[in-house]
Amino acid sequence: MTAADALRDLGVRLTPGGGEIRVWSAHATAVDLVIFDDTDLDWIVKTVPLHPVGSGVWAARTRSLTVGTRYALRADGPTGPNHAFDPSRFLLDPWGRGLVRRKPGVFRSAVPDTEFDFGGVPKPRVPLDRTVVYEAHVKGLTRLDPAIPEELRGSYAGLAHPATIRSLQDLGVTTVELLPIHAFVSEQRLIKQGLTNYWGYNTLGFFAPHAAYASKRAQADGPSAVLREFKGMVKLLHEAGLEVVLDVVYNHTAEEGPGGPTTSLRGLDNASYYRQTDAGHYIDTAGTGNTVNFATEAAQRLVIDSLRYWSNDLQVDGFRFDLAPALGRDATHEYRRDHPLLRRIVEDPQLAGIKMIAEPWDTGMGGWQTGNFTGGWHEWNDRYRDRVRNFWLSDVDYARRAEHAPVGIGGFATRFTGSSNTFSAERGPLASVNFVTAHDGFTLADLVSYDVKHNAGNGESNRDGSDNNRSFNHGAEGDTEDPAILATRRKAMRNLLGTLLLSAGIPMITAGDEFGRSQRGNNNPYCHDSELTWMSHSLLDWQNDLRTHTARLIRLRAENPALRPTRYGRPGAATPGATRMDWYDADGGTMSDDEWTRPDHRTLQYLASSTPESEGPNTILLVVHGMEHPTTIRLPLHHGVDRYDLLWSSADERPLTEETTHAPGESVEIPGTCFLLFRAVS
Repeated sequence: MTAADALRDLGVRLTPGGGEIRVWSAHATAVDLVIFDDTDLDWIVKTVPLHPVGSGVWAARTRSLTVGTRYALRADGPTGPNHAFDPSRFLLDPWGRGLVRRKPGVFRSAVPDTEFDFGGVPKPRVPLDRTVVYEAHVKGLTRLDPAIPEELRGSYAGLAHPATIRSLQDLGVTTVELLPIHAFVSEQRLIKQGLTNYWGYNTLGFFAPHAAYASKRAQADGPSAVLREFKGMVKLLHEAGLEVVLDVVYNHTAEEGPGGPTTSLRGLDNASYYRQTDAGHYIDTAGTGNTVNFATEAAQRLVIDSLRYWSNDLQVDGFRFDLAPALGRDATHEYRRDHPLLRRIVEDPQLAGIKMIAEPWDTGMGGWQTGNFTGGWHEWNDRYRDRVRNFWLSDVDYARRAEHAPVGIGGFATRFTGSSNTFSAERGPLASVNFVTAHDGFTLADLVSYDVKHNAGNGESNRDGSDNNRSFNHGAEGDTEDPAILATRRKAMRNLLGTLLLSAGIPMITAGDEFGRSQRGNNNPYCHDSELTWMSHSLLDWQNDLRTHTARLIRLRAENPALRPTRYGRPGAATPGATRMDWYDADGGTMSDDEWTRPDHRTLQYLASSTPESEGPNTILLVVHGMEHPTTIRLPLHHGVDRYDLLWSSADERPLTEETTHAPGESVEIPGTCFLLFRAVS
């Protein structure tokens, strides 16, 4: 029997005659199943010893394991610096599908009713080139939405409410990426400060939905009702054609460092589940106190089984892996792009067709791995984020003070055409998940309104959060009533959104950026569960205008396949799915080598033609002007192009209501820092 076969069916499996539980611990000398009273979670009604069945697996069968059973595990074993066995301690089943809270921070495992009728609703299976990701927080997205009944706001049911779905459809996004919804708790440090973990990157259980995100009624009815509400949310979003991607945190657990709470893995087999030195010191590449040791087969199986459960039983469409290099570290703690777990995630037949997105860095040695994952993986592209922010913000700030920008336009062009200098030709532009903002960092509005972070409310004396924001306040720090500064900020947001949504790759929008949501300069509000982080649904006129711009850009992206290449092109060759690129300067002449790098040359015309594979031919012209002085461009003369129809301009406070037509060779005046999209028509 292989190790993988031996680790089959871990957790609880129900049968007509009760249930079987299987638990892995390579070092335990005894493991017990403890069953509690349904209402008194301290009252033990039965203890069942588990027996070793080989390969570190312990198992038992009992009629007492049924739907609704509340239970825990106890484990005994050797002492020593790498072990943490305590036979008196109640432990959660790592494969447990449900959790119930005994008191704050203390939980019991529970067996939920997993029956649910998805009604044959299929997964949307949105093609990668048409995918537009919307990163959102389950609670924050709807907590303040007056269109949703109060009892459903901030819940799975609220996210699936017709008002929320209609808003997402009107915006045009295809894929909702949810911040962690695996059951989690707040860190001990935050609890002592009277704060809470709002984002959820502190996982307690990898199989149970976070109960606090269910409606109050579902929470009161218990784990089965919470699970049904989550499944119902997925079903309704799928009916609307929307995908669900989960942000998953497998790299560490809520057990924190050696002095943290022992709730599950540490008490079952600390020596196997966590990276440690021989002296028992944790090797932490996640910056959280512990890192799960994925050099062990059991830890790998924990991840694979969790992914299979969420994708097949709960029908989610993909996963974004927090600090993904931590999943690819071997027994020597070195990152390996061919690590067995990383390969299994994208090669497992039971996970076929699932979107797998890596956050390609962790805090360990060699932790920055952007571009260094294999085929089947997509990656958050921090190089894209940094270059786009530089071009539209910090470069412009520099130019105000030095009268010239620090760099030319070449690096920016590489990024918005798919980052071919980061990802291999085999992986192509769709390996890149492009983003300008994420949950972690400034919002779009704060990016154009603050030069420095303002995190005093986080309880760390403004030490937390990045100091390298590449932001620009445009002349005033934070709130201002100066109309010129406000107008310039709004245009900067449109430039950033235009770049994001018209670039090759997979775009990701952070919820609220479409209308300019602010967090008052806090670039690390992970500990704020308040109106600071919740989405407002009462918008000013300019915010409605910005949202309309965002929706228009998403629609234009869908309508123009030249903006959505699936492969990199090759000079002199017609590559199906690739975009054929021609580059012109402001005067409509072919770009010279010198013009790519000159700091005083920040204007570019990019003509892109699709190479038809499954859609009709399409040609667009993007005009980028990255300096604050106005300029005049001459539209390029290009074989086969009879006219250019202006589809979108970042200079407009409100999107164009009618297309305007321009002839090749025509001169067009454009204001400073501007981005234009034309369709080239034959």
